[in-house]
Amino acid sequence: MGNKLFQMAKEAVYWAETTSNLDDIEKAKNQISSAFANSTAAEQMQLQELQQRLDGVQNSSNGS
Repeated sequence: MGNKLFQMAKEAVYWAETTSNLDDIEKAKNQISSAFANSTAAEQMQLQELQQRLDGVQNSSNGS
């Protein structure tokens, strides 16, 4: 039940935020891209928010 790719993207973002590892951030971005095409409009909005969160984590990691 539910969109598995969407759920995987959410989990990947959580992990990337936890580790702040650039490889994990890239993996999460790929998960978001994979999930986007097969998601509902509401899920797509959430994926965009997740992408923004990742951008923030990446900017913080680059600034350290």
